[in-house]
Order: sequence, then structure tokens, then C-alpha cells
Amino acid sequence: MDVLNETCVHPSTFILLGIPGLESLHVWISIPFFIIFFIAVVGNYCVLLIIVTDVSLHQPMYLFFTMLAFVDLVLANSTMPKLLGIFWRHSNDIDFHTCLLQMFFVHAFSTIESGIFVAMAFDRYVAICYPLRYVIVLSPGVIVKSGVLAVIRGVAYILPLPLLALRFYEYRSNIILHSYCEHMAVVRLACGDVTVNDHVGITIGFLVLIMDSLLIVLSYAMILRTLLRLASEARLKAFGTCISHVCAILTFYVPIMSSSLVHRFGTNVPHHTHILLANSYLLLPPLLNPLIYGIRTKQIRQKVSKLIF
Repeated sequence: MDVLNETCVHPSTFILLGIPGLESLHVWISIPFFIIFFIAVVGNYCVLLIIVTDVSLHQPMYLFFTMLAFVDLVLANSTMPKLLGIFWRHSNDIDFHTCLLQMFFVHAFSTIESGIFVAMAFDRYVAICYPLRYVIVLSPGVIVKSGVLAVIRGVAYILPLPLLALRFYEYRSNIILHSYCEHMAVVRLACGDVTVNDHVGITIGFLVLIMDSLLIVLSYAMILRTLLRLASEARLKAFGTCISHVCAILTFYVPIMSSSLVHRFGTNVPHHTHILLANSYLLLPPLLNPLIYGIRTKQIRQKVSKLIF
């Protein structure tokens, strides 16, 4: 494909390069990507099916699992079908407005997932620090409101990104050096000053990553303080209920923070490494969350066994 030129045009479509620099390996790279995508879709669908159809699992913790599974399904399906199309059929083109829609879905549902993790941290805080008030505080109405708030926040934070991108009518090129329509990968092609877009992106990243991380750390600091007051046996039992959540948090935040840090400071890191890291925070949580909760949660594990056998 041609190198980026300086002629400004209004593109009707963008061209996604997949993983630039590794084009010759696209067919081989597609194999693990497809396996991860397949396991993620099946795993999250099973979690949704089990919890929705089993009334005994309509409890706060499992309702949060349901939200997480739904968000993970959206995240996996927002990028992987197109990426596999690039790998297998060289279907690199994507409509201009579809690209902006993909941008919104990827960033909005990542933000929604982060909000759900904050709500789940609060759930664990109430369950361990105020067990007698757990059912009252975490009523079904509160759970639903938490989910709605996470969605509203995600939409409010991310909607400005595609709207700000719409103000650019002309672009230097329609070739996106990425596997999906990531915000800055698209905006940097625009003819015009992208400072506002860059600042808005950084601000949103700060609000989501830093603020949500701090809220989760604060919740677990208070949980730890309560656990230290308990007898060793009760302490281990209480902490055991947090392990799944902690693992899921690490699965989500470590890849996304690594990707952000490498993107900002890794000037000598190969471009394809940036792309692989950017895909990791969209693929690893949908892949690992059902496995984490399936293995750690007895009720879900038993239901999955019945579905399979």
C-alpha cells in the first residue's frame, strides 16, 4: 500500500492494515486470534445463559457477572469479526461512519467494563465489611442502577470522541495503521489541529484508568483492614470470595495500562507490538473472565458441567 501522502481528501472508507509489519504472518496470527475469539464468545454466552435461566443465581455477585459477560461479548464482537476478515479475506476497507461507530463501541464498552469492576469492588466491600447489611445495600434495584450508571458514564465519556472526529472533513490518508478504529490512530490522519482530540482522550483515560483504579484500591484497602481483624480461618474464607474479582481486575487493567504506557513512552517499540498490546486488552478479559469465574464459582462450574455432559 502507498505511503501516507499529504493530499487532503474526504474518505468514504478507511483501510485497516490489521497488524502492520506482520502482513506475511496474518494467516498464522489468525489461528490464535480465532481460537481466543471462539472461546470468549462461547464462554461468555454460557455464563449469560446459566445465570439468566437459573433463578437461584439472581444474586448481586452473579448479576454483576452477567453484566461483565454481556460487555465482554460486545467488546469481542466489535473488533474480531473485522480483524479475521482482514486476516482471511483481505477485507481491509471499512466505511467512514462504521469506523467511527466501531471507535465508539470499543472505547465506550471498555469504559463500561471498568465501571462494572468498580461496582464489583463496592459489592465485595459491603459483603465483607458490612455482611449483615449486604442484602439491604445491594438490593436488585441498586444493582440495576449501578449497571445503568456504568452505561451512562461510558456513553457520556466516549461519545465526544467520534463527535470530535466528525469535525474533520479531510484526511491526509485513509490508511489506518491499526487493526481497528482506535481513536488517535484515526484522528492523527486528519488535516487540522488534533490537540483538542488528544487532550480529551488523555482526560478520559485519566478519569477511567486512574480514578477507577484508585476507587478499587480504596475499596480493597478497607477490605484488607477488616480482614486483618478477623480470625485466620474467617480471613481466608472472606478473602477467597475476592480472588475471582482481583484476577479479573488484573486481567483488565494490566494489559490496558501496559498498552497506554508503551504507546506514550515506548518510542523504540515496534509498531506491531503496540497493535498486539492494543488488541490484548480487548481480547484477554472476554477470554479469561468466564474461565476465572467458572473455575472459582462452584454454582457456575456445576451448571457448565451439566451443559457439557
